[in-house]
Amino acid sequence: MERGLPHGRPDAGAVTALTPNSAKNFILDNTALMAPPHVPEILLHLADEAHDLWQRTEDELAEIGLPPPFWAFAWAGGQGLARYILDNPSDVHGKRVLDFACGSGLVAIAAAKAGAAEVIAADIDPFCATAIRLNAEANGVAIKFLGTDCIGTDAGWDVVLAGDVFYDRFLADRLMPWFATLKARGADILVGDPGRSYLPKAGLEPLAVYEVAVTRALEDALVKRTTVWRFA
Repeated sequence: MERGLPHGRPDAGAVTALTPNSAKNFILDNTALMAPPHVPEILLHLADEAHDLWQRTEDELAEIGLPPPFWAFAWAGGQGLARYILDNPSDVHGKRVLDFACGSGLVAIAAAKAGAAEVIAADIDPFCATAIRLNAEANGVAIKFLGTDCIGTDAGWDVVLAGDVFYDRFLADRLMPWFATLKARGADILVGDPGRSYLPKAGLEPLAVYEVAVTRALEDALVKRTTVWRFA
């Protein structure tokens, strides 16, 4: 299952409507600080089988005002991309980096640890702002959050990092011309992808391949073969 949450039994307890401003306690109550399997150097507030968040359906989450919490899980593409950045810090060292559709901020944190001069984590889910602040604090790094749809914009980033973004045709169709424009003016575009349906078939240079452990509740396998690509 791509970009969805496992459908477990409904939680019978009362729920309180959430706002981004009240998200901190919710995140701390429904996640644990742990290292993704493929990136043990980084700690994130993640949900697992022990947390109610894992068992709530998307309909239940909508009732309390929470978009599907992609920030609560370490997706395969992001883990692969973060691993590559940590192992190849020269790709981001001293540079201005954008982590697009950042989710938990895993890739942004990797870039900061690798010595990027500035890291901007962008996501349209307002709850990511709180999740990323907590995750950045847990790793002792500084990350700026951009909560707007930045597709089509250009703030002069040297490197754009994107994990798990080709799961939707509409999004892929918007991303490709934007990435092409950024690439043409000199930006480096790196993508982590575990074989999502709408990954472009051409114009990509493979940089590394990883076997990334994930949970079967989120994916169609326990290990996803994940490739880090550079837009050529």
